[in-house]
Amino acid sequence: MTSKRILVTGAGSGFGEGAAIGLAQAGHTVIATVQISPQVTELRKKAAELGLEENLRVEKLDILDAYDVDAAVRDWDIDVLWSNAGIGQSGPTAEIPVDLVRQNFETNVFAPLTLAQKFIRKWIDAERTGKVVFTSSMGGLFTPPWFGSYVATKHALESFAESLREELRPFGIKVQTINPGAYLTGFNETLAETAFKWLDDEKNFNKRAQVQAGFDELLGGDEGRLDPKEMIDAMVRIVPENTGKFRNVVPAFVEKMLHESQATAWDAEI
Repeated sequence: MTSKRILVTGAGSGFGEGAAIGLAQAGHTVIATVQISPQVTELRKKAAELGLEENLRVEKLDILDAYDVDAAVRDWDIDVLWSNAGIGQSGPTAEIPVDLVRQNFETNVFAPLTLAQKFIRKWIDAERTGKVVFTSSMGGLFTPPWFGSYVATKHALESFAESLREELRPFGIKVQTINPGAYLTGFNETLAETAFKWLDDEKNFNKRAQVQAGFDELLGGDEGRLDPKEMIDAMVRIVPENTGKFRNVVPAFVEKMLHESQATAWDAEI
């Protein structure tokens, strides 16, 4: 495979960090971006320790900071934009504060869309091809209880990605999503904790113990705590490729579950 110039957002931890390192080790030129300056120092140190200073460049890019975004689009010449940064808010949909839902959409939907639009325009103006990859989720394709806010952002991202895929085909710009299962990166566990910042047994009709039991059921078993190396290896393969599936669900048993879930949804009753 030809070496690609790849911009990765959300590379300060988890999948983003692991795959940015893996892509650099595979010979690609990677701009690994992180939200805050201390993360820059830490990841640059790791790059140096791994001997990757030549092709793993670490920079600050807060995707909610318009100045960061404009500088990135102006200064960085890339072949692939991988929008991986994201946050999560959880809790009962009937009671979650709507300002938290807005915050979730700002980071997971509006910011990635803005960044994609800007790089797409740059490529088109230069009469160049390119590729946009969005990190979605298994939750972009079904909705478990208590995770409505987070997975709604991923459903929205799926819709934008699917629209972009067709709209950009005449320009030679490709679009993909990556849909991880429940891997043990710490993200899902932290996501589950967000509900308890505001959930109050004296105010809310959904009780903390009930919500916690739901989280434990979804994330407590082996299928909710998968080894992230499998997903990182898949990302290193998928992100730079010139061909492949539009939607990439990993692992295979989650893809099978999603197919079954979507099929049975047609017969679901209230």
